[in-house]
Amino acid sequence: MKFEEKVWQLLKRIPKGKVTTYKIIARKLNARAYRAVGRACARNPNAPRVPCHRVVMSSGKLGGYTADGSKASLLKKEGVIIRNGKVDLVKYLYDF
Repeated sequence: MKFEEKVWQLLKRIPKGKVTTYKIIARKLNARAYRAVGRACARNPNAPRVPCHRVVMSSGKLGGYTADGSKASLLKKEGVIIRNGKVDLVKYLYDF
């Protein structure tokens, strides 16, 4: 299975209303390829059904997302509160 496909499989496991980080996904795949995780999210052909919008930076900042709407609006629909462009990782973080 390609790295991207492994990322997409992990994305499916992130519960609605939770977020994870690029770093956590890379770590789960025994890699340090945080940027490659971001590229896999950007290439996700099944967004938002495969929820790449639930992946944020380790600082809680949202990062980018363009398919079918903004990351912020999709997260807000799921009940995630965003303050000053960041998600509270203490409250919303999902770790595999």
